[in-house]
Amino acid sequence: MIMLAVALLMSMVLCLLFGVPYIDFLRKKTIGQYILELAPEAHAQKAGTPTTGGVFIISAIIIASIITLFMAQQMNDSAWVIIVTLLFMTIAGFQDDYLKIKGHENKGLSPKGKLLRQILIALIPTVYAMQHYGTAITLGSKTFDLTWLYPFFTVFVVTGASNAYNLTDGLDGLAASTGIPAFLACGLIAFWGGHNEVAIVSATVIGALIGFLKYNKPKAQVFMGDTGSLALGGLLGTLAILSRCELLLVLFGGVFVMETLSVIMQVTSFKLTGKRIFKMSPIHHHFELCGHSERRIVIEFSIVSLILSVIAVILNYII
Repeated sequence: MIMLAVALLMSMVLCLLFGVPYIDFLRKKTIGQYILELAPEAHAQKAGTPTTGGVFIISAIIIASIITLFMAQQMNDSAWVIIVTLLFMTIAGFQDDYLKIKGHENKGLSPKGKLLRQILIALIPTVYAMQHYGTAITLGSKTFDLTWLYPFFTVFVVTGASNAYNLTDGLDGLAASTGIPAFLACGLIAFWGGHNEVAIVSATVIGALIGFLKYNKPKAQVFMGDTGSLALGGLLGTLAILSRCELLLVLFGGVFVMETLSVIMQVTSFKLTGKRIFKMSPIHHHFELCGHSERRIVIEFSIVSLILSVIAVILNYII
């Protein structure tokens, strides 16, 4: 438990320290966000805000994780799989951000190109999990063998979590505030299940996100960009797989699931009927257009994330 506190504090301090020079660098190089034309009108004022903040978030997570894992003597194969997966997801997200900046518009990697990268990266934890856990998934004390479906399931978990977190990153502070309870739940479940390396990495993510909120709270000084959101979502899916709580991810990652479902429902409804269910998707934009302030939406979504995370932890304990 002491090492978890060390991991959290170290990551938070590193994120705070890295943030200042990196944001200054982005401002000097005029590396800013390009706003999608379809976004709510209020978002126009965010154009030019420095992006790719995920660089210093992930840097803090990786450095703090490696140091703490070695200190706790938990730098095992599982830990390396987590670090490598996170690193590759970060590179994929950075490619997406770089193309947007280079093209001076909110268009990065093609959907197929992004998905292909995510699938290939998701194979890293998938292969490792199959070698060490077989093809079974767990829910508390219950086990379900997926046999040949297992690799498809785990790849879906990692890529789905990556894209869901990415969709949630649409308001100042939203992705960080809703991510903290999710990683906390995952870390607690992992700690009680004996997956100490997962718990330590989860703690570093919480620390980094707390530090990042100093720069990302309204009005944001920097956005995490796809560099951060794709990587953090993929990391959450990876940690869930390696700590054997894949099914509970639907709960403690419930806000991200909700955001994704709102997009699916909106697109499906429009294609089939020509009508939209929401004023705009993902659903946080719907609430914006209904007159809710960004701050209110972030607070409400964070509370929902916290409640769902608590439920997930309790279910894991009683099932």
